[in-house]
Amino acid sequence: MKTLYPDISPFNSDFLIQGSHKIYFEESGNPDGKPLVFLHGGPGGGGDKNVRRFFNPEVYRIVNFDQRGCGRSKPNGLLEENTTWHLVEDIEAIREKLNIDSWMVFGGSWGSTLALTYAQTHPERVTEMVLRGIFLLRKKELDWFYQEGASKIFPDSWKAFIKVIEPNKRHNLMNAYHEIFKGSDKQKKEIAAVAWSQWEATTSSVIINKARIEGFSNIDFAIAFATIENHYFINGGFFENENQLINNIDLIRSIPSVIVQGRYDVVCPMDTAWELHQAWPEAKFIVADNSGHSAFEKEITHHLVNATDTFASR
Repeated sequence: MKTLYPDISPFNSDFLIQGSHKIYFEESGNPDGKPLVFLHGGPGGGGDKNVRRFFNPEVYRIVNFDQRGCGRSKPNGLLEENTTWHLVEDIEAIREKLNIDSWMVFGGSWGSTLALTYAQTHPERVTEMVLRGIFLLRKKELDWFYQEGASKIFPDSWKAFIKVIEPNKRHNLMNAYHEIFKGSDKQKKEIAAVAWSQWEATTSSVIINKARIEGFSNIDFAIAFATIENHYFINGGFFENENQLINNIDLIRSIPSVIVQGRYDVVCPMDTAWELHQAWPEAKFIVADNSGHSAFEKEITHHLVNATDTFASR
């Protein structure tokens, strides 16, 4: 069973100024190695130093950045000029700043959404892709997680998620949360942000990870995470139509790619990954039969590290 590589420190870190946003990015690993960009989840999840450990630091030049409004990027939680297409522009701006011609793209959950979007926009800049926990940001996926579906698997945690919403508004929980996040009641907004964030943290792995739930309870993190996610989801990811990523698969069909999907993923259920696989059989499709959503579940980690090791020699 493959495990994460040892932790490494960045050899370069800086900020990219994009309008009102100051975007943090860093490089680690081999400065002359095979370049890759890591796209974190959420949206609004921010970076995590442990994600560098999916890649052999002797082989890869690892580029990691915090997307607009979250992590070490500033201002925290800023929603203006914060759309999928702004993030695609940011990825390109970082690539150009670092004088990288093309690179491998690695993303899970929302990171898989952004990876597919970026690759379909700039296929000539993508050498390979590694995707995990596929999320295409369609209504049925959002309804499953934020209205009815996952609620039946985690009814105890769901109770806490809906507690902050008045009963007469629970027929559309995403809109009800949106009202709170756009409102002026700071305390109510903070309570709602923690409830939203803890719901995702609780459901992200087969074995509930208490440390993850605690981390998602941090107010600054929760505000950015919850409000940015809700902003993107209310707006349908800012796509022209909800099937855009499936419909445009021909644009990336020839890019060597690996899809890793946990069979018991409650956040991003496997039927979405299966639909992508049916439309894109050229991509290698791997089911982690004993895993949920988190990239740090041992079985999923094994498949992700194996994929990056395989691409290391390309």
